[in-house]
Amino acid sequence: MGRGSVIEETVERTIEKQSWIDRLAAPIQKPVFNLMERSGTLRSVLNGTWLGHPVHPALTDVPIGTWTAGFVLDLLDMVGINRRLRRASDVVQTIGFFSAIVAALPGLADWSYTRNRPRRVGFVHGLTNLVIVGIYGASLAARRRGDRGTGVALSALGYGLLMFSSWLGGTLAYRFGIGVNHAAFEAGPREFTPVFDDAQLREGDVRCVEANGMPIMLTRYLGQVYAIGDTCTHLGCSLHEGRMVGDEIVCPCHGSHFRISDGSAMVGPASAPEIHFDVRVVNGRIEVRQAA
Repeated sequence: MGRGSVIEETVERTIEKQSWIDRLAAPIQKPVFNLMERSGTLRSVLNGTWLGHPVHPALTDVPIGTWTAGFVLDLLDMVGINRRLRRASDVVQTIGFFSAIVAALPGLADWSYTRNRPRRVGFVHGLTNLVIVGIYGASLAARRRGDRGTGVALSALGYGLLMFSSWLGGTLAYRFGIGVNHAAFEAGPREFTPVFDDAQLREGDVRCVEANGMPIMLTRYLGQVYAIGDTCTHLGCSLHEGRMVGDEIVCPCHGSHFRISDGSAMVGPASAPEIHFDVRVVNGRIEVRQAA
């Protein structure tokens, strides 16, 4: 492990161990979580159910990209290559400022479902982003009043903090799996495989079976048997422990809705669909295979 990796891991572990952060995070997180729980439409919009992809990481590309462009343009101005780039720098810095505020909303929504170590890292990530937006706002104000030196210095400081915050965002995604599909590496059988006795699955029953090492949720709805993946794509909870609402299964952890006929995510916070299966009954046994 390189020295840089050791430093990174030390910083991450230090943040994760700060249990006092929970006392600051909980009062902020609870009302956000309650608001999301009350509105399926709001959480579907902010968490990206409509898009089939988390919204926050897509939106963060805008402030990161524009602030990077602004940083480069300021450097070119400082070394005297082209002072006409000042106006372009101010424009992209402004775009970055407002797009960062927009990107923060789905980020806050994603964070509202975290607990323990991910919540602490996410809190520091969000707090750092708040500081960054404040610094860039002060930079824009300085540029506007003609104090360009202060404005450039502030934006450079903000850009340095942005690199730290982006690294924390990567930690949340790639280490803790926030915003990723928790069923991404599951795969069901490609040939029909018996999994359960048809007579034992009554109308409205929801059962968990296994095929090819993958947990699969079985249910009978209006006389027909359906099968989709049992691992919620949002944060990995078991769908068979949830409840049926019409032709949808509701995740017991955070309320995501999945349509049992094709696994589509209908209500967030989940954005990725479930794997769904072809189902048939042969000699009293329910058989499933992963749908093409």
